[in-house]
Amino acid sequence: MAPTVTPAKRTRPGYGQLLRTRGAWTFLLPGFAARQPFAMLTISIVLLVQHTTGSYGAAGAAAAVTGVSMAVFAPYSGRLADRYGQRAVLVPGVLAHVLSGLALTGLALADAPLWALFAAAVPTGASVPQIGPMVRARWGVALKGSPLMSTAAAFESVTDELTFVVGPLLATALCTAVDPAAGLVAEAALTLLGGLLFAAQKRTQPAVGRPGSDEGADAGHARVAPVPALRVPGVRVLIVAFLGIGSVFGGMQVSLAAFTESIGEPGLNGVLYGVFAAGNMLSGVVCGAIAWKVAPRRRLLVGYTALAVTASGLWAAHSVPLLAGLGLLVGMCIAPALITGYTLVENLVPAGARTEAFTWLTGAVALGQAAAVTVAGQAEDRLWDGAGFLVPMGGTVLALGTLLALRAHLSARPGGRTVARGVDHRSPVAVD
Repeated sequence: MAPTVTPAKRTRPGYGQLLRTRGAWTFLLPGFAARQPFAMLTISIVLLVQHTTGSYGAAGAAAAVTGVSMAVFAPYSGRLADRYGQRAVLVPGVLAHVLSGLALTGLALADAPLWALFAAAVPTGASVPQIGPMVRARWGVALKGSPLMSTAAAFESVTDELTFVVGPLLATALCTAVDPAAGLVAEAALTLLGGLLFAAQKRTQPAVGRPGSDEGADAGHARVAPVPALRVPGVRVLIVAFLGIGSVFGGMQVSLAAFTESIGEPGLNGVLYGVFAAGNMLSGVVCGAIAWKVAPRRRLLVGYTALAVTASGLWAAHSVPLLAGLGLLVGMCIAPALITGYTLVENLVPAGARTEAFTWLTGAVALGQAAAVTVAGQAEDRLWDGAGFLVPMGGTVLALGTLLALRAHLSARPGGRTVARGVDHRSPVAVD
């Protein structure tokens, strides 16, 4: 059955107008609860494994395996959701994630060898519910053709960053004040509750699209098998950009934990990371409130340049106030890049492949984060205190170079080639 969510009246785009979209709150509230585990997972693994092994390198490696596994399997989860429906993917995925996460917790507490932690980390990462991409796909159905789509992209970025304020603070507080395993246990509980509540909202999920079926097809448009999102050149460029963003998240998590441990104030870890995420959230709010006249591609290039510049100064910060201030600036540069990247997906990718495209980007952040926690953990163990902060610098500078070299792929030109028509896709999408 086609979703019954209808767009709000088209007036001046804004958050108030967006939140009055009929049916939006039915997926926003459970979606917010179900997103918290994504922000809690990496830092919970790092803190637990570091506690049981005494090594940031081992902790980063365990978290990295989880992130790599999620990055590999997330696009397949998105593709299955596009084809069979979000509920069909979420329910078994939530149950698998809870069981594997609890198994990882038990193995860590039992001082199991590192290979055993890696074995449990693989299904834990592979089954992470892709709530963010699924919410974005629901907005795409609710606001089809509406000028509120860019506002929705900004709102989703703000929501993501709010979770990265609340999640790490909650996980750090639980792991340091209650028990080292409390973060992962809470992550599993929130996944179960939020994920199942979100999956229950069947009326707002996008229509299921199967090759050869006419269900949900637009009148006058023949249905064809959807083209994989990865075949769109612009998506591949955005993946590189999001890998760089993931390197900031991962490098900051490990390096801030190591820094606060080195000064004897581990409780400040969540505070400093919260300041970083708060900067991200605040800039996201501002981005969503602006009626942009600058093309998305240019906004991405300018915003990413600012991100690379600010991230390049982290390694030189050696005091809490300086690190907090610089972290705030780095965070403020992330949201514009994320928002613009997701907005470009709407322009570049057919509707029937957008959940998959969103999961590729989410998976790229996770993969970049996984690589960053591994490299940053090794740097903190083997080099000097603060060496892990070199990772965000390296990741963003490399990604910026790729963006500048391949920026032509980020424009959907009217005279370009049409990639495909997908479910509920009313107009051709031109790509390079």
